Amino acid sequence: MASGQVIPFIKPSGTGGWLGFIAITSGMCIALFLAIFLSGNPPQSNAAINIDPYQAHFGLGSGSNRRNCIVDGDTFWFAGRKIRIADINTPEISSPGCASEERLGQQSKIRLHSLLNNGRFTLKRIDRDQDKYGRDLRIITRDGKSIGDILVHEGVSARWQRFRRNWYSR
Repeated sequence: MASGQVIPFIKPSGTGGWLGFIAITSGMCIALFLAIFLSGNPPQSNAAINIDPYQAHFGLGSGSNRRNCIVDGDTFWFAGRKIRIADINTPEISSPGCASEERLGQQSKIRLHSLLNNGRFTLKRIDRDQDKYGRDLRIITRDGKSIGDILVHEGVSARWQRFRRNWYSR
């Protein structure tokens, strides 16, 4: 074969020729599309599908780590954003009113750390995007259940009532 000579991929000869080639190629493309499109599991209800998009490893941060860390029981950094859990309030640990408040605040921080590191979660927006400190206000859910509700149920936080709670009498 001489240099520069074109070699045909399919020689359109005999019965079918180009029409046969087009029909076979089209059929293969349709079959491939259907195989890709229809592959996977059959559709299920939203409750059966894990729709929680986020997951990270959180540290118990104190210092310059502002990527993924727990600040206290209701505030954490995720992907470089500071997030305030909107449906709860927890005791302060940075300036507690008493030793009891600080202990409960540390317990809520450690429990939030455990819950966030335990799998995927969703950040749900509320009626306002940020608080007066510039923190993103979000309700954190896993499988449709509020992580804040878990902390309230376990006694390490209180339901948010649009004001800070006095933890001194606890």
